[in-house]
Order: sequence, then structure tokens, then C-alpha cells
Amino acid sequence: MKQFIFFTALLFSVCAHAQTTISGKVTDHKGIPIPGANVFLVGTYDGTSTDIDGNFSFSTSEEGSQTLSISFMAFETYELKEDVRQMNQLEVKLKEAINTLTGVTLTAGTFEAGDNAKVTALNTLDIVTTAGAVGDVVGALQTLPGTSTVAEDGRLFVRGGEADETQIFIDGIRVFTPYNTSPNNSPTRGRYSPFLFSGTSFSTGGYSAEYGEALSSVLLLNTINEPEEEATDISIMSIGAGLGNTQIWGENSLSVNLSYMNLAPYLELFPDRNEWEKPFQVASGEAVYRHKLDNGLFKFYSAFDYTNFAVNQRNINYEDRVKYDITNKNWYSNFSYKGALKNDWILSTGASLSLSKNDMMIIDDAIDQTETAYHLKMNLKKKFNSHIKLNTGIEYFSSNYEQDFQDENNFQFTSEVQKELPVIFAETDIFFTNKLALKAGLRTSYDGVSDKILVSPRTSLAYKTGKNDQVSFAYGNFYQTAANSYLQYAENLKPQQAQHYILNYQYTFDGRIFRAETYYKKYDDLVKFDGLYPEYGSDFSNNGAGYATGLDVFWRDEKTFKNVDYWVSYSYLDTKRDFRNYEAEVMPNFAANHNFSLVTKYWINDLKSQFGFTYSFTSGRPYDDRNTTEFMNAKTKSYNNIGLNWAYLVSQQQILFVSVTNPLGFKNISGYQYADAPNSNGFYDRQAVRPNADSFVFVGFFWTISSNKNRNQLDNL
Repeated sequence: MKQFIFFTALLFSVCAHAQTTISGKVTDHKGIPIPGANVFLVGTYDGTSTDIDGNFSFSTSEEGSQTLSISFMAFETYELKEDVRQMNQLEVKLKEAINTLTGVTLTAGTFEAGDNAKVTALNTLDIVTTAGAVGDVVGALQTLPGTSTVAEDGRLFVRGGEADETQIFIDGIRVFTPYNTSPNNSPTRGRYSPFLFSGTSFSTGGYSAEYGEALSSVLLLNTINEPEEEATDISIMSIGAGLGNTQIWGENSLSVNLSYMNLAPYLELFPDRNEWEKPFQVASGEAVYRHKLDNGLFKFYSAFDYTNFAVNQRNINYEDRVKYDITNKNWYSNFSYKGALKNDWILSTGASLSLSKNDMMIIDDAIDQTETAYHLKMNLKKKFNSHIKLNTGIEYFSSNYEQDFQDENNFQFTSEVQKELPVIFAETDIFFTNKLALKAGLRTSYDGVSDKILVSPRTSLAYKTGKNDQVSFAYGNFYQTAANSYLQYAENLKPQQAQHYILNYQYTFDGRIFRAETYYKKYDDLVKFDGLYPEYGSDFSNNGAGYATGLDVFWRDEKTFKNVDYWVSYSYLDTKRDFRNYEAEVMPNFAANHNFSLVTKYWINDLKSQFGFTYSFTSGRPYDDRNTTEFMNAKTKSYNNIGLNWAYLVSQQQILFVSVTNPLGFKNISGYQYADAPNSNGFYDRQAVRPNADSFVFVGFFWTISSNKNRNQLDNL
């Protein structure tokens, strides 16, 4: 009996010595205890939960190296791998998990449009249904704050910057000639159809280190990754016709759009101020091919257009009208690949090729321009955890521009500009908490024109001040190579430079969004030249400078009024520049102090119709009155414009669309053209610069043919 008691005591003693106690305390990053956290050894049943003070303690018979896991809702899971004998009196601080739906976002200077955007100022359909935009991506974006209406041009002018200071990218790859060729005083349009794109990001400043060669802003367009179904789209319009088709087979899909526009029939009904020899016409096409791979997606995008017109326009310096005979051929294509690599790395790579050729006859001068350009890019992204993301990459830009000039006396001048720009960039997003995030990046490039290394730091900080609002700050340094129109006469011009400082406040709640943003931009190394125009023999320099500062306000509301969606934009701009052939630092002639837009869309179910209304206002723009001694001392009257449209659902897959721009016939004046020399009385004669037509009427019938009868043109309203 004594032996039995002895061996039993010995057995309990061995078991007791085999048990190890694991203990500790769990808190958040502020040291506040976390009760109810789940604590256990991975692969075992050994574990417990923390008490009211965050303490835990349990025993295990496991030995050696084990993995301890601690988890609690709204926090990242903590794991510790080491010998169980060391897991005693642990002090564990859990990191707050980042909620991608409700956490802070880096928004300073950026408007998102697309189904995948967390905070959307405009959605994709807004781009094609904004009254007055007539389906043009750029036209719709001009209703956003930060943009200025320059009616005679039509391109994006952002926060006191010229149109060339905004660059456009498709699937992350640069577009070198994004706008159609158009006659003087006729607004140009973007070359690309909005129907092939699923998302848009428009940055009015302070943009990512991934993008460059833009002093003011970038516009990012992303093609559709995967079409919903096969379909055919037919368009019959007052200015032309279009045909689109999408085919899907296996892991492949192809979308093609073809269109032809000719203003001749329209001008017979609504003649403008021009004398047309060959009315404006353009034939264009786009295609997107997609192939799904096991770990990624390959896309090939290609677009072409052919534009031709011959027009005679009034010019104060010529007794007869000046003839412009222009033919433009443009080709752009890119491929992109995005896929997953090992260890959670994401590879994105692509390349683009652009070819643009202009054959122009201006009076009796023949000008031939050709630009060939390509862009190569590769970047790697990794999300290390919910707190840290990395984006790094390299890219290479190359372009060759040639111009041949010959006047009526057979004087010839040939110029060529070659640009090479290798770039490396790196950027990280750090989400400290759900309320605080930082983006920090660096972009370094070598400018082959000036033989200079350019370093561009970028940073953005965002703090969530409440459940529905946040504040953001952004800073960035930006460079842009001088334009070909300058470099063809001066080979060694330095890149122009701008610095951005942006402070943003954003509030979003239940279908409503409010943004207010103030900024300051400082320009350096702007190009200056003497004489009336840049030409051979002009004296060029980088002695120009300037600034732009202002306030942008945006409000959108889709909930307050039944079946009504509207947004309001206002921008105040204070800017001055000493550049080009300016005599002093003044507000440039494309800028205005005040810009305002009101866009409204109203759906009436009984009428199966949507009505759209857009009102745009721009205060007077500066111009130089040559009959006074002060430079740029006068301003035009304010610009006013109204756009109306009506979309009627004829049947489930057919829609009738009518749009009228400036139905009230506002007599807008963009500026004045002065004679090069004074008249006999010593005064300079002038003529007003006005749109070629005060109003524009568009009528279109759009028909979708698809196997899914639920798909209809109502989706495009």
C-alpha cells in the first residue's frame, strides 16, 4: 500500500512539472486594457480570454517553440513564436486594424469617379450625362472646382495653370496627344470615348509620386477590366454615327467603338461665323482586348483618329480671311499587365506608343509636324499589412518632334526636338490608425534636354476628425519639360517647376459630399521669350516665375430631393505670372478670379425621362489693351453659359437624347485680338474673340442590342 501511494505521488509530481503557465496583459496602443480578447496556442485547445483588466493566464503541457495568437475585433491579430517557457508575464499591445470602408483616406487634391472608389465625387455615368458636356470627359470635369472655363480652347485649365500642365494617362500609361485638332475659337474635345472606361481619378494638385511631367494636375482613365456581357451599341447623331460591339470568349474579350462625325449637314441648318471650304470631319476608332490569366489581367488598348477641315477666318491683321487647311492623323496604343507575384507582391507594367502627324496650310505657309513618343513603365506594390503599403517603380519617356516650315517665298526651316526622361519613384502609405494616415514619396528623374537630375518629394497627411469628415494636407514638387514650341528654337531650356501646398476638408454622409480645399502654388523657371511670337532668333530664358492661390468648394446631394441629383462648384483664384513675352507679373489671359458651376439632373418616372441643367459662370478674364500704357490692364465681361439636355427612354434598350448649349444666346467674349501696328490715328484696331457659334444643338438616338434584355440605355442616364 505504501508503494502504491509513493508511485501515485510521483506520477502527479511529474505531471505537475510538465505543465507550463502562459500569462500576460493585453492593451491597445494607448495602454487601455482590452477585455475579452481571444488568447490561445495555435494548433492546440489550450487558451483563454482576457479579463476586465486585460489579463490572461492558462497552463499548457506543450513544450518547445509554439505560436501564441491573440485576437480581438477591430484589432490586428498578434502572433508570438518562441519557447513556451518564455511566454510569461507578457505585455502585448494590439494594433488597431484599418477598416477600408470607414477609415481615413488620402484625398487632398483628388476627385475619384468609379464604382471602385471609396469616396466618389462623380461617378462614371455623370461624365456622359452632364448637360453641356456632350459626352466629353473633359467637358464634364470642367464642372468641378479648381478648373477654369476657357471656352475658345476646351482643354483642362487647372488652378491657374495652362492646359499643357495637365497630363492624361490611360491604365497608368501616358497619352501624349489627348485632344482632337480643332479650328481657332472652337473648343477641342478629348479623343477617347467615356464608354470604355470604368473609373476616373482627377487630381487638381499634389498628386502621387508615381506620376510626373505635369505642373498642375493629372487625369487617370482606367479601361473596363471585364465587360458584363456581349452587346452591340448603335448611335445615330445629328453630327455623325457610331457603332460599338463587345465579344466574350473564354478568358478573352474585345470591345470596339467606331465613329464618324461631319459638321457639313449641321452647318447647313446652323451656320456659324466661319467660311468653310471643307467642314470639320473626324473618323475615329477604339479597341480594348483583355485576357484573364491565372494570376493577372493583360489588356491592349488602341485608338486612332483622322481629322480634316479647311476654314477661312477673320483676322484683324489681314484684309481677307485667313485660310487654315489642317489634316491630323493620330495613333495611340498601349498594353498593360497587372498580376500577383509571390509573397503578396503585385506587378503592374505597360508601354504606350503615340504617333501624331499634322499637315497644315496657313495662308500660303506649309507646316508639317510629326511627333513620335513612347512610354515604358513597371512598378511593384505590396501590402505588408493593413498599416503599410509600398509602391515603387521605374519608367522611361521618349519623344521625337519634327517640324518642317516653308513659306510662300520658299524659305524653309526644319527643327527637331528629342526628349529622353528615365525615372525612378517610390512611395509608401502608412495608416497609423483608422484616423491618421500618411503618404510619402520621392520621384527622381534625369532630364536629357537640360542634362539635369530632378528630385521631387511628395507627401500627404490625412486625419479623420469625425465619423463622416476628415482633413488632409498635401505637399509636392513637380517638374515639366519645356514645350516643343519652345525647344525647337532653344535646345537647352531647363524644366519648369511648381510647388504645391494643399489643405483639404471633406464631409460625406448618406449620398452627400462636401469638400473645401485651399492651396498655394509657386512657379519657377517658366519660359520667357521676346517678340510677339516664339520663333527662330527669339531670346529664350527660364527667368519666368509666378504663383497661384485660391479656394475650391464642392457640394453634391443625391438624397434631399426625390429623383434629383445636383452638385455645386465654386472656385476663387488669385494668380500672377511673368512668362512668355509678358512685360510684368500679371494674371494670365486664361485665368479668372471666380468660377461657378451648377449641375442638376431630374428623373421623371412617368415620362421615362431625365432632364439635365448646367449653368456655368466665369468672371472676366484679363487682356492687354494696346491703346493704354499699362500691361494686361483690362478684363472681358463675365462668361455665362447654360446647358440643357433631355434623355427619353423610347424602349428598354433605346434612348433619344437631345442637348442644347447656350440656348439663351449669351454673347460671350474670350478676349480681343489687336492689330500688329497702329492705324493712321495712332490707335490699334481690335476685334473680339468669340466662339464660332454662340449655341450648339445635339440630337442622338442610341440603341443597345444584347441578349440580356434587362440591360438598357437607362444605365447611361
